[in-house]
Amino acid sequence: MGTLVTASSIRKSSIQHHHLQWRNTSLLPSCEICNQLLFPRKMLHLHTLVRSFAGKNSVKKLRRDGKEGKMKKEELKRDFTDESSSRGDFVSGNNIGVELTNDNVVTKSALPSPSRRGVLQACVVTSGLMFAIGLLIRQGSHLVVKEGWPIYDCFTLVSFDFETWHLELIAGLVILISSARFLLLKTWPKFAESSEASNQMVLSQLEPLDYILVACLPGLSEELLFRGALMPLFGLDWKSVLVVAAMFGVLHLGSGRKYSFAIWATFVGLAYGYAAIISSSIIVPMTSHALNNLVGAILWRYISDISEQGLE
Repeated sequence: MGTLVTASSIRKSSIQHHHLQWRNTSLLPSCEICNQLLFPRKMLHLHTLVRSFAGKNSVKKLRRDGKEGKMKKEELKRDFTDESSSRGDFVSGNNIGVELTNDNVVTKSALPSPSRRGVLQACVVTSGLMFAIGLLIRQGSHLVVKEGWPIYDCFTLVSFDFETWHLELIAGLVILISSARFLLLKTWPKFAESSEASNQMVLSQLEPLDYILVACLPGLSEELLFRGALMPLFGLDWKSVLVVAAMFGVLHLGSGRKYSFAIWATFVGLAYGYAAIISSSIIVPMTSHALNNLVGAILWRYISDISEQGLE
């Protein structure tokens, strides 16, 4: 009886074990399938939440960085303005400007005005060199003509003689060139801009008496070189006048002076060349050139002073 009971219990437990094993084997796959179906959705939802949270943080960070950049920009601008005001950089007619960006400060200095000493020194050195070159050409042409070379003698064609009627010619040149400059300043914006940049660079740091020096030295030296040496060396005709005037205009480019100013200088060179031909004297273009420079400088200073008083 005990054996039967034992066998029966063993058989019963075996059946239960197989039943549980079947249940386990039938349930486990279904749980795995559910997990495979549900887990990606959970991960996708979690990934979406993470991305949304990260996106919100990025937006907040960008806004915060933008506010910080804006505050930094305003602070830099305020500091630069205070510093510039203390140094007197932002005065009327100065060429220094500032452009603020989100990252840094970009300083734009189109044409910084040199010091008074620098302007006067450059004027003296440049005028001295041109005067010396003009004298060498004139003296050289005179010597080689004596040796029988077939070139023109600059001393003979354009001399330093002066006659009374030359005064009328000088006055006419001053009136013509000064009037033409005034009209161009009113009607040609590019020429006005170029002329203002040149005057601002050369004249802004000078004293009124300095104008005599910077007007006379270039007038004398340039005319001696171009109309007193180069033009007679090529022959006193319209071709030489035009060629030398074009050279004169090209050499006036730079230092804020653009092609419009070169065209103006070419026209002035033609007038001075014509005066040299009809007078056979270098004194006429020299005097006219110096007086025109002086008149232009005085008028520019007068207009600048009026503009500054109007701003005040």
